[in-house]
Amino acid sequence: MCSSKAKGVETTAPAVNGRPVLQPTCNSLKKIPPPPTNSDQKEVNVIPRKPLKSKSFKEGIISYSSPGSIAAVRREQMALQQAQRKMKIAHYGRSKSAKFESKVVPLDSKSAAEEEKRCSFITPNSDPIFVAYHDEEWGVPVHDDSLLFELLVISGAQVGSDWASILKKRQDFRDAFSGFDAETVANFTDKQMTTISSQYGIDIRRVRGVVDNSNCILEVKRELGSFDKYIWAFVNHKPIATQYKFGHKIPVKTSKSESISKDMVKRGFRFVGPTVVHSFMQAAGLTNDHLITCHRHLPCALLAAPLHL
Repeated sequence: MCSSKAKGVETTAPAVNGRPVLQPTCNSLKKIPPPPTNSDQKEVNVIPRKPLKSKSFKEGIISYSSPGSIAAVRREQMALQQAQRKMKIAHYGRSKSAKFESKVVPLDSKSAAEEEKRCSFITPNSDPIFVAYHDEEWGVPVHDDSLLFELLVISGAQVGSDWASILKKRQDFRDAFSGFDAETVANFTDKQMTTISSQYGIDIRRVRGVVDNSNCILEVKRELGSFDKYIWAFVNHKPIATQYKFGHKIPVKTSKSESISKDMVKRGFRFVGPTVVHSFMQAAGLTNDHLITCHRHLPCALLAAPLHL
């Protein structure tokens, strides 16, 4: 035991500038135990700290970061950027990149390549009635006199308008001109022509032109037997085969349409300019102006059999 006072000895506390200075006693001092030796150490289970797991924005790149210095974080960021750069380089110029592979939409059973191609003037915005006319009638050889008369009339009517509008009024034209029977139309009186003009909204000059053309057709029939023989003789009774690849290459008139127009004008036909006649030739199949890439080019060419006289 240690005491602040020795036996028989009186101690006085030291003072500085007249003030006493406290001194530590033996009781206030605690002994610090010596470090344990190898024999005294107890086995301690140390649980390692699990590194923090951070997932980057890019799929497939996972980086582990543990708390440390700013330099360590910077090294991790640089490694991530380098990995991303390697991915970009690996997929550069490829049609299917891993980055966009999940966004590829599978095609339907009928791919775009398998769809039927049409002439370039047929677009996704084209009127369905015009598309049907292109797919079913345009370029098909016609040898019926009444239908040839009808196509001649509507080919002239679409000048200054468009085919879709005229095709929608096609039945009105048929009703107005008695199914394009030339003998019936040729006997129309002035009163009937005026009524047709007001009832069906057809210009009176065009109505009179149709009546005049019906009389010309009757003259051709008396001379050659039929309007069909007359008009097909200009192409030697065989459709003109064209090989157009682009729509802008298709002409609005040709030397053949000009020669037909001149002969028809001499015979008294009206509204039969070279452009109208060429349009009529396309509609009646005297010329196959379907583009070679159009699905209707070959079928119309196969229908181009010579007329049996």
